[in-house]
Amino acid sequence: MKNLFKPLIALVLSMIALACGGNADNLRNGELAPDFTLQDALGNSYTLSTFRGKSPVVVYFYPMAGTSGCTKEACSFRDNWSKFKENNIVVFGISVDSKEKIKKFIDENSLNFPLLSDNDKTVCKEYGVLNSLGVASRITFIIDKFGNINTIIRDVDVSTHSEQVFNLTTKLL
Repeated sequence: MKNLFKPLIALVLSMIALACGGNADNLRNGELAPDFTLQDALGNSYTLSTFRGKSPVVVYFYPMAGTSGCTKEACSFRDNWSKFKENNIVVFGISVDSKEKIKKFIDENSLNFPLLSDNDKTVCKEYGVLNSLGVASRITFIIDKFGNINTIIRDVDVSTHSEQVFNLTTKLL
């Protein structure tokens, strides 16, 4: 019985998280994206500015590893990963989850792209996506190869999000 309530609780928490601020109103299209260096679940560091002049970057923030919406979204990117890779489009998923929780999420879903831990919430605050519950709101930034924000997606359909992001990002190539 306990296992039946877990998905329901996760769904309710996801919906609450979306309704509690963190809407990235501090950033605009055309602005230089705030730089960051974060680690993935294995301790590899990624710095956004290292991709300037090389490729567009998708930075998608998600509330919590393992919830139904976050799992659908991540698996959608996983299933479309080859298209992103073939077009030299970098994708980072970012949450405030610990590296350990992200590692478990990656392993359980065979994810094949970097998920980064913003456990101290610095990057989420800089991007204006940290909500009043202390997790990231589901918002995506498409950053052109010059490091400027091209598109901010605040209304995310987790089932089709990776396709939408891919179509928008390929226009920057």
